[in-house]
Amino acid sequence: MTGRSDEQVAERLARLPNALRSQTVFRSLSGARVPALLAHPDAGWMDAGARPAARPVVLWMHGRTVNKELDPGRYLRWQRAGIAACAIDLPGHGERADEAYQQADHTLMLAEQCAGEIDGVVAALGAPEFNGAFDLDRVAIGGMSAGGIVALVRLCRPHRFRAVAVEATTGDFAPMRGRAFFVEPWADRLNPIDHLEDWAAIPFLALHSEADEWIPVGAMRSFVGALRARYGALGADPAMIEMHTWPKTGAPYEHYGFGKVSNEAKNLQTEFLIRHLGPPPAVES
Repeated sequence: MTGRSDEQVAERLARLPNALRSQTVFRSLSGARVPALLAHPDAGWMDAGARPAARPVVLWMHGRTVNKELDPGRYLRWQRAGIAACAIDLPGHGERADEAYQQADHTLMLAEQCAGEIDGVVAALGAPEFNGAFDLDRVAIGGMSAGGIVALVRLCRPHRFRAVAVEATTGDFAPMRGRAFFVEPWADRLNPIDHLEDWAAIPFLALHSEADEWIPVGAMRSFVGALRARYGALGADPAMIEMHTWPKTGAPYEHYGFGKVSNEAKNLQTEFLIRHLGPPPAVES
């Protein structure tokens, strides 16, 4: 992957809210393969010799056809809550664009590749250049749509993530059979609901529209049911699993974002992350 020009960096930063811009950097992680947006609550956290607080961090993955800069208000909310963000471009998207990967029939291939990149991305957050800014013992994972699928696929193997938050996604591919998304052998090989034997009982949040036209809510509801059974078998509290839905949101295809309930959805997610990653530090008087 080629390096970024100053103009490209300036253009990407210009898409961000002012309050987020000065505390955000763009880097390529995991052997320069994965483009990432890194945002941190502490001003000057990347300065030479800086000693920022080690903050909890969320590894976030966007949906198909968009990029990591989408919906930066999400990262701003986390920042204000004392939580850092590491948002990456999915394979074939954003800074590593490839139109073929943006087609629905490439979603599962993309998910398999990206799930294999995640550990390298998290490890890279511990590099000296980041001044110890990320607490790698308090990392959550999440994503929207295709990005959420990546997160769920990765969680089917042993990991150290503390929580997971997903939106408009599914961990049960069977209800998607007959759609362009459902491609063998990936559908069988990756389907999270069929590979829960190594799933750890961590706090789980799913947000969904009941009217979603692209990923039917039943495809997430069936996965949540299987997950509750898994947690029960582990002796864990099934109440660790939360699912919030809305009858209609007004979002495009009831899938992209949450339309008129977007503020409520973002509040639910931020509150969930605070509960499970730790509250923001007290302000000194």
